[in-house]
Amino acid sequence: MKDIELKLENMTFKRNETIRGKIQVNYSGRYDGVVVNTQILGSNQLIVYRSYNNKSISQNLSRLFINKNDMQQNSVEFTASIEFEPKEIHEIKFRASIIQEHKEIESDVVFGKLMP
Repeated sequence: MKDIELKLENMTFKRNETIRGKIQVNYSGRYDGVVVNTQILGSNQLIVYRSYNNKSISQNLSRLFINKNDMQQNSVEFTASIEFEPKEIHEIKFRASIIQEHKEIESDVVFGKLMP
């Protein structure tokens, strides 16, 4: 069992489609929270996070930190969206990391595809 596991509902995405993901932390040590980063390879565009655990995010965040206190049973669900019109297929790298005192403890990476 991994210390942190990132799962996405779908692995292929289109513009304005809701991206749904879940992070499960199985780490037995102390940690402050988790951070989710994305990178659209071959592009300088961003994914925008919209919610976590059904709490709406009012700002346009492209990097999401979730405090451990906001995670029920060491788990969190999030939504995000892609708002630009891609002209070609892009690979998207999703990375979830356990953070303790501003340091990364462990991470998990998942790749998806952005379709035009």
